[in-house]
Amino acid sequence: MRINWNYIKGIVLLALTAVMFAFGTIKNNDRILRDASIVFVGKHKLFLTHENVNNLLVQKNQSLKNEQKETLALNEVELALKSNKLVKNAEVSVSVDGDVRIEIEQKTPIARVITNDSYYVDDQGKAMPLSENYSARVPMVSGYITPNDLSALTKLAQRIEQDVFYKTQVVHIHANEDKTFTMRLRTYDFVIQLGDLHALDKKLTNFKAFYKEADESNQLNRYKAINLKFDNQVICTKK
Repeated sequence: MRINWNYIKGIVLLALTAVMFAFGTIKNNDRILRDASIVFVGKHKLFLTHENVNNLLVQKNQSLKNEQKETLALNEVELALKSNKLVKNAEVSVSVDGDVRIEIEQKTPIARVITNDSYYVDDQGKAMPLSENYSARVPMVSGYITPNDLSALTKLAQRIEQDVFYKTQVVHIHANEDKTFTMRLRTYDFVIQLGDLHALDKKLTNFKAFYKEADESNQLNRYKAINLKFDNQVICTKK
């Protein structure tokens, strides 16, 4: 009987490969995790610090120090991080050597409510808490606003955020009980009576054109109120 040595060699090689793979997997899973590197992605200032993140993981029983790689549940760590209302997204990865990398994207505030409950409104229309580490430069909001009904305010704040002129100029928004809004600018002390948010883009476009013309002729200091409630009209009230 002729022995097929190539066949036997193939089986032996396959067995050795399987043993080495199993040994490598066991050794890899037994690695002790190193300290995590925390990276904040995005261009926003830090509402959270590295210390805040580490403390959050400890509170959620997700400390990474001296843990075996095999015991780390990435999804659980990510959920623990996302439980913080300042965090928009979190991704956790582990290298072959046991280096842990945590990437955190913070929420983006577009307004700050200053009623009895102070909080930010983010760009998704959700309430987010203030931070001890940084105060965002966004319009202050007063009046009849509740965390359960932020849709109208979000629409207005998003429009302001998207326009360089309004983002630079609008410092205060007041929500009236009848669902109308007023605004104040950084440069002048008159009140902008916006009314409801019907035809919002047209109102803001009309005001910007009026502002440019009146500013060039040094007329804006003469007014105490600018009324935009009516379509295609900018009505001024003198001091």
